Amino acid sequence: MEEMNLIIPPQPLPPPGEVAPGLDAWPPTGDELPYSDGVPRESHRHVQQMLLLVSTLQEYWAERQDFFVGGNMFLYFNVEQQRKNDFVGPDVFVVQDVPRRDRKSWVIWQEGKGPDVVIELLSESTAEYDRTEKKLIYQDRVRVPEYFYYDPYSGEFAGFLLQRGRYRPIQPDAHGQLVSEQLNLALRRWDGEYGGEFATWLRWATLNGQVIPTPAEAARAAQRQAEVAQQQAEAAQQRASELEAVLARYREQFGELPEATGSKTDRKKQPAGRKRKSRR
Repeated sequence: MEEMNLIIPPQPLPPPGEVAPGLDAWPPTGDELPYSDGVPRESHRHVQQMLLLVSTLQEYWAERQDFFVGGNMFLYFNVEQQRKNDFVGPDVFVVQDVPRRDRKSWVIWQEGKGPDVVIELLSESTAEYDRTEKKLIYQDRVRVPEYFYYDPYSGEFAGFLLQRGRYRPIQPDAHGQLVSEQLNLALRRWDGEYGGEFATWLRWATLNGQVIPTPAEAARAAQRQAEVAQQQAEAAQQRASELEAVLARYREQFGELPEATGSKTDRKKQPAGRKRKSRR
C-alpha cells in the first residue's frame, strides 16, 4: 500500500453536472468505488482470525438490526482516496446504530458515520504500519473511538481509546482482557482449536470473562445439553422401573400394602371401652 499523506486539505467538488474522472456520480457511493485490490490475506491463520471475530459477533447480535461488522473491506473517509488509490482496509471493524445490510465497502459520507471499533491483524509486512501510520489515520482522520491490533502468531495485543483527540492505551481488566466501552464487550486471547488449527486466538468475551461461543460451539453446547437432559430422563425412568420391581416382589411375598390408618372421625365412631368406676 502506498504511504498516505496524513494531512490532505479539503478538495472542491466538481461543478454541477460534472463528476470526478472514472466515476459515474459525485460524491461516489459504495457501489461505484473499488472494493477489492486483488491482494490476498497474509496467511490462512489471518483469514481464520478475521472470520472468527466477524462471525461470532454476528451470531451474538443475531437479534439486532442496528449494526454492521465488516472484515477486510475498504474504508472510505475522503473522496480523494479513489483518485489517489489511497485505500484503507481494516481487517475487522464494527459500526453501531446503522441499518444491518450488505455493503461492498464502508463509505463514511454515504453512511453518515465511521466505525466505532477497528481491529487490525498484524503481520511481518504490515505490523509497523499498523502500529504507527495507520493508527494515526484512525486517530486523526477517521476518529475511530477504539483501535485494537493483534498478531495471530506472536500474540502481541494492544488497545487504544480515543480521548481528547489522542489514543490512550487500554489497560487489561481483572480477567486479562481489554474492554471495549463502545460495544460493552471485551477482547481476550484464547488457546484452542478453530478452523482445524490449534493456536492462540483473539476472541470476543463478556465483561465477566466468558468467551462468546462461535455458531459451531453454540451448536455443540446445545447438543451436549440435550444429551444431558436425555440421560437424566433415562436415569429417572430407570429408577422408577427399579422401584416398581421392588414393589412387585413385596406384593408377591406379603400381599398388597396395608391401608393407611383411619382418620380421627372414623376412630370416634368406634365403641368406647368400659369406664372404670371411681372408688369413694
